[in-house]
Amino acid sequence: MRIRRALLFMPGDDRHKIEKGAALGVDSIIMDLEDGVALSRKPEARAVVAAALREVDFGRAEKLVRINPSSVHLWKEDMAETVAARPDGYVLPKVESAHEIRMVDSYLAAAETRYDWPVGSIRLLAIIETARGVANLRDIAESAPRLDALIFGAEDLAGSIGAIRTPEGWEVFYARSAVVIHAHAAGLQAVDTPFVDLNDQPGLAAETRRALMMGYTGKLAIHPRQVEPIQAAFTPGAEEVARAKRLIDAHAAHQAAGTGVFELDGKMVDMPMVRAAENVLARARAAGLDTGG
Repeated sequence: MRIRRALLFMPGDDRHKIEKGAALGVDSIIMDLEDGVALSRKPEARAVVAAALREVDFGRAEKLVRINPSSVHLWKEDMAETVAARPDGYVLPKVESAHEIRMVDSYLAAAETRYDWPVGSIRLLAIIETARGVANLRDIAESAPRLDALIFGAEDLAGSIGAIRTPEGWEVFYARSAVVIHAHAAGLQAVDTPFVDLNDQPGLAAETRRALMMGYTGKLAIHPRQVEPIQAAFTPGAEEVARAKRLIDAHAAHQAAGTGVFELDGKMVDMPMVRAAENVLARARAAGLDTGG
């Protein structure tokens, strides 16, 4: 599964912004056909996105398209106009049931067969942003093999339950935790909700760090200047990598000597700590860092 630290939204009806996003070095670009595009401009946006998929050099960035919810007819038009340009994946908003994932999965399988592409090559990412979506997380997470990630959407969720948004986020903490737990239980990535205050860089850094500590693997970005801080937060630093490597090497040596739990730097080391160190190295390798083997 490819690395997705920052996933940057770009309005689907603005070719210039899509091209700008493609030059940022972001892991994933989400060309938006849903909330970021007025209803009257959706036909134009579909054409812009299809042309961008064919013509823009995205470099190593993943090319994603956010379609409209499957609860409205627009999603089929979104996919019909863009699938031939072969995006890397689609982002499904306001997912509330496994049926919605399977419906889109079937549509994509038919398209892949029609174009003689490997079935399952176009990936899916599901946004969980309603009360019903949270209630059905287990079924959604296990719905289709092409599903790569669950994305948490705090703003829409708060609106759907009548919650008042606060800087601390306690009103959405249960749902934020549930998304990351169900994602990992199903072997999926977990992508955190965007930070909406564009002028609060310290707040973005703190919120992204909190997402990492909760187990999230990436975070949505809604402005280009959010990309670098998010990707930096989800990339282990040199000291963190060295510490993880030393712990794993020590674990291997103690295992060879027949020792289970051991002490390192004054702390007892057991398997949960070893797995945490392995996760650090996995994140480092995914980011292209040298972990020394």
